[in-house]
Amino acid sequence: MLGLIVITLAGFVAIFADLFAPHDPAFQDYSVVFSPPSAAYPLGTDNLGRDALSRLIFGARTSLTVGILAQVIMLSIGLPLGAIAAFFGRRVDNLVMRFVDVIYAFPDLLLVILLRTIFGGSIYMIFVAIGLVEWTTLARVTRGQLLSLKEQPFVTAAQAIGARWYEVLLRHLLPNALSPIIVIVVFGIPRAIFTEAALSFIGIGVQPPTPSWGTMIQDGYQAIFAFPHLILFPALAVGLITLSFTFFGDGLRDALDPRLRGA
Repeated sequence: MLGLIVITLAGFVAIFADLFAPHDPAFQDYSVVFSPPSAAYPLGTDNLGRDALSRLIFGARTSLTVGILAQVIMLSIGLPLGAIAAFFGRRVDNLVMRFVDVIYAFPDLLLVILLRTIFGGSIYMIFVAIGLVEWTTLARVTRGQLLSLKEQPFVTAAQAIGARWYEVLLRHLLPNALSPIIVIVVFGIPRAIFTEAALSFIGIGVQPPTPSWGTMIQDGYQAIFAFPHLILFPALAVGLITLSFTFFGDGLRDALDPRLRGA
């Protein structure tokens, strides 16, 4: 519940960032470069005189957007492929799962960097690239769940009364496999946020002047010993939101798993 509260607050701040941010996050005031925390700038300013608090607030919008939309793309790829492999079996299963194995063999971050290099550096390509890389685990879990459910009596009964294959898949199999799928999606959001932060830190993620927690860490790293607060606050934001999604995912898994709930 604590994780859910933090996630809700972060989402609220991200949606209404224009109301909460005291300054324009892209405005540069060279008279206050590297200003320490003060009443005018609660978290100080960066190397270009931009308000760190405003950039942190707008960075929440960027990071959460990337995390959520990456999961939408992951769902649109991994869920149907896993369902098709499990339901049709045999050659279709072998073909789909060998393709999954090929994608799974590549290191995630390396493949994301490759896709970013090929398709360009817009912010939209960040969550597209992350979603195109991280769907393999979802496909495997979906396939495993549906393979076990396919042998249950209610599926045989549905087929016996004349239900078509897509009715069996959409009305009987997928609804009963949603619990682990939901948990994977929840755990995937902080992983995507961390990936975006890592990409921005090495300079191929969100491009200036769009604020993100990763770019703030990159900017602050240049003066980490003289002005450590510039890297401290965005790093704490990434850690807090990641921990919150992890807690929420654990609680969601316990709530949706009947075996854990019974225990």
